[in-house]
Amino acid sequence: MSAPVDAAAEMLGDKVTRDAPFGELTTYRVGGRAALGIVVGDVEDLRAVARTRRATGIEVVVLGRGSNTLVADAGFDGLLVMLGEAFEVVEIDGTTVRAGGAASLPVVARTTAAAGLRGFEWAVGVPGSIGGAVRMNAGGHGSDMAAVTTRVRVVSLGSEEDVVVPATELALGYRRSSIVSTDVVVWAELALDKGDRSDAEDEIAAIVRWRRENQPGGQNAGSVFTNPAGDSAGRLIDVTGLKGHRLGTARVSEKHANFIQADTGGSADDVLALMREVAARVRDAHGVELVPEVRLVGFA
Repeated sequence: MSAPVDAAAEMLGDKVTRDAPFGELTTYRVGGRAALGIVVGDVEDLRAVARTRRATGIEVVVLGRGSNTLVADAGFDGLLVMLGEAFEVVEIDGTTVRAGGAASLPVVARTTAAAGLRGFEWAVGVPGSIGGAVRMNAGGHGSDMAAVTTRVRVVSLGSEEDVVVPATELALGYRRSSIVSTDVVVWAELALDKGDRSDAEDEIAAIVRWRRENQPGGQNAGSVFTNPAGDSAGRLIDVTGLKGHRLGTARVSEKHANFIQADTGGSADDVLALMREVAARVRDAHGVELVPEVRLVGFA
């Protein structure tokens, strides 16, 4: 353990766990553990983490649903922060929805549809959290977070600053925003449209069917690379002849080429090596530089 880890453990006391699960909490379900882990119950806990980070210099990673993260086999020599149940609350007032940063996107999609609200059905197929979705402006099926988010509450683990920010100031673009890795989305407010419950639920059912038919299940993180302008990362990988290509315990999905599957009990380092090989072969074949969507933690 490093000196920052020991100092952070002393400051946070019984709030933290040593040798905490990490890789197994991601949708890849591979990779190592974190030196320290903490489940924060409220904003004051977040402030305590921020004070600890500033005092010790420990590296901090915030994990939502783990759907966009790959943890090195060697693990993470820092503090893993996870949001507790208090951050999963979903409140509806008319057509305004306030969803906690840890709320599951499929849960919010189904909850709003059941309330007769339209505009968030697309999120039923995205296995992430509200906080992560805001940070990367998640989207699908013709919509994204930028289309429905009005404002968010953010706590900085760098400064303890606690602010409510209009969505217009978040620089929301294709799979990006101004929210940085040390920012925690406490909640996001969504502006949806009043509609028919059965229509909303029918759309959700259609999206679920489409996802099952066109995207693989199992251990993966969804789309590995962002789509280049005017093209599709999956198409480029496919025409390069890489569908089904295997490297160790990782392989490119035969169902959708922009998905990389990890074997049960497999290696995160194999997943990263395959990502790099795919990117290199697409670059060599087509002159296109694929940009990863996946957040890499603990790799040298």
